[in-house]
Order: sequence, then structure tokens, then C-alpha cells
Amino acid sequence: MADYNPILSAPAGANKKDRRVGRGSSSGRGTTAGRGNKGQQSRSGGKTYIGFEGGQMPLYRRIAHRGFSNYPFKKEYAVFNLTEIEEKYSDGETVSKETLTAKGLLKKSVSLVKVLGNGEITKKVTIDVDKISASAKEKVEKAGGSVVSKDSEKTEEQK
Repeated sequence: MADYNPILSAPAGANKKDRRVGRGSSSGRGTTAGRGNKGQQSRSGGKTYIGFEGGQMPLYRRIAHRGFSNYPFKKEYAVFNLTEIEEKYSDGETVSKETLTAKGLLKKSVSLVKVLGNGEITKKVTIDVDKISASAKEKVEKAGGSVVSKDSEKTEEQK
């Protein structure tokens, strides 16, 4: 314990005195107080606001702020291809949100699921998701599986 020093002190140069401006010409920071000579920055209150462009009409005022955005209503789908279903599922299983989550393919926060037709499928699976593409539906039915999609029910009602 020979290295122990009960008096703590900051290293040399760590604590500096504040620069006091406007305290007479002999201080080196008198008269203009380090602000230069004339101009906006030298004056008290001489600040501009965020987005100020030197008197030019600012961008936020040049651009129209009207209209409608569909962003709050957009739906995001978790997308799965037939290749992933072919790898992870066996014959006779059902592809749904619950089984996708159980197999670790889907995060719980995602609310909508869509199956796309990339790849081939040979297993007879039942697909019960929010949406399925026409090519995926065709391939699944060709392999002997079935599709119970909310999307396909709506299209059949429209016909």
C-alpha cells in the first residue's frame, strides 16, 4: 500500500481559469471582447435561428406542407418464400403465424405474414397466413397442399 496517496489532485493543466472578456484593453480581450469588429456576430442578440439562410426564403418555407400521407396506415408484412417453408416444414404441417414463431422464423412483433412463390415445394402443407401470392398458391395446390388465406377469401367474395 505504498502507492496510496490520501491527497487527490488534478494533473497539471487540467484546471484552467475561465477567459474573462471585456475587462479593459490591457487584458488582451477588451473593447470588442474577442468578437471581432463589425457585423451581426459582434452585436448583442446577433444570432440567427435554425434554418436561417441569410434572408433567402428558407427551405422549410419554400416547400409546400400540404397534402395527405398514407404512412400512418401502411401495413408491413413479414415475407416468406416457398424455399424456406420447404426447408423448415414437414409433410402435413400447417404454416401459420404461431408455427412460424415456434420455428424461430418470425418475430412476435410482426403482425402480418405473406408467402411468396420463390422456389419449389414438394410437401403437402396447409398455409394459413394473411396473404399469399398467386404463384405460391398455385405451387402449393399443385403439390397437394391447401391454402386458407384471409386474402384468398376476400378475392373469392369479390368474384
